[in-house]
Amino acid sequence: MQWGENMHNRKADQAGSTPGSGNERLTLKEVIAMGVGGMVGGGIFSVLGLAMAQSGHAAPIAFALGGIIALLTGLSYARLGLTFQSDGGSFTYLERAFSNRNIAGIGGWLLLVGYVGTMALYAYTFGVYGAAMLGGDNSASIPVHHLLESLVLLVFLSINLYGVKASGSSELLIVTVKVLILGLFAVIGLFYMNPDHLTPIFNKGGLGVLMGAALIFVAYEGFELIPNAVNEMEKPERNLKRGIVWSIGITIFIYVLVSLVAVGNLTPEQVKKYGEYALAEAARPFLGQAGYLLIGLAALFSTASAINATMFGTARLGKVMATEDALPGVFGFMRKQNNIPWASLMIITAATLVFVNAANLTIISSFASSTFLLIFAAINLSAWRLRKTVGGNSSGMLVGLLLCLASWATLMAYLWQSSRQSLYWIGITYLFVVAAELLFSKRRLFLKSS
Repeated sequence: MQWGENMHNRKADQAGSTPGSGNERLTLKEVIAMGVGGMVGGGIFSVLGLAMAQSGHAAPIAFALGGIIALLTGLSYARLGLTFQSDGGSFTYLERAFSNRNIAGIGGWLLLVGYVGTMALYAYTFGVYGAAMLGGDNSASIPVHHLLESLVLLVFLSINLYGVKASGSSELLIVTVKVLILGLFAVIGLFYMNPDHLTPIFNKGGLGVLMGAALIFVAYEGFELIPNAVNEMEKPERNLKRGIVWSIGITIFIYVLVSLVAVGNLTPEQVKKYGEYALAEAARPFLGQAGYLLIGLAALFSTASAINATMFGTARLGKVMATEDALPGVFGFMRKQNNIPWASLMIITAATLVFVNAANLTIISSFASSTFLLIFAAINLSAWRLRKTVGGNSSGMLVGLLLCLASWATLMAYLWQSSRQSLYWIGITYLFVVAAELLFSKRRLFLKSS
């Protein structure tokens, strides 16, 4: 097959070239920072209130369950990433696991749209928290909100265009700061929790925990970006799996601890009242206004690092898809000096700017959650189909597959009950993406017949 030949040729090219000099390689710390930055973005700030509303006192358990699903899927990514070392990540693995190239093409298109949606969500959260910290009310802060969300996207576009090392170093700095802030909140908050807020543990029932885990799973999206940079990291055979496992483990610890403190310091009425500011309000009882501002600062760092990590990996996915003839060739344009996919970066950022300033972010975030659960299910299935090649525990791959599908079904049930408009838009978007892939893949046939 032609696409198989393209894969072989690309890997041969990669074997004879490097993305930059030796000091341009991402270290293990930077790889972990990229993964943590991709996950601990807008997630803990935007979905914490929703998790508490659905799971009640068991919100930390819901976050832990979501982390288990992410960890199982992360192991599948690690095995596939070590076997097929490619910037294409998920797209490449689907391509190698299924004989029909349209499956990989559809998966790749869905990933790109999903990443644009998550970056739009992160930028939106950055704008909301930034406007709030500047002291503007809802009516007066709308222009500031749009200015900030657009500005942060353009800043990280510039950083990623500058070079690989700039992206990795900035990510390490940002992740360090935000983890320290969240750690300070969690450690101090443990001493101020109200025991009455923690019992009974399953006050919303077991189904509420499952619903909460499905709804907050988007908070774990981001670790799959690590294999996209496999050719730009030091000792990938050693650091790829370690980077994935460590980043997911650190994220689980942060989410469980932070959600535990939030549950112990907020009542259900407060969660409903403050919504997206629930985490910042949870800091008021023991840190006062300074705590509110500190969490606001953490939100800015978190969303900024998530944008950086997502932009870094998504641009390289677009480049590989163009190489595989699954996207227009412009996505594959590279800067010769440092091998940066500048065209892919600019197109993806432009699309995100349109999303964040014009689209319904509720629909976008729901679509992102649904998309990544389906993609992760497909990746676990790919690892299982290629188990003789990639090795590893096949039962873990199947468990990961089943848990992803169960979570997706739970999410669909929730949207059917609470937001059918979002469900309809997700279906329409999926149909559009599938049609776009099929028409693009058959374009030569149409052009020839015309």
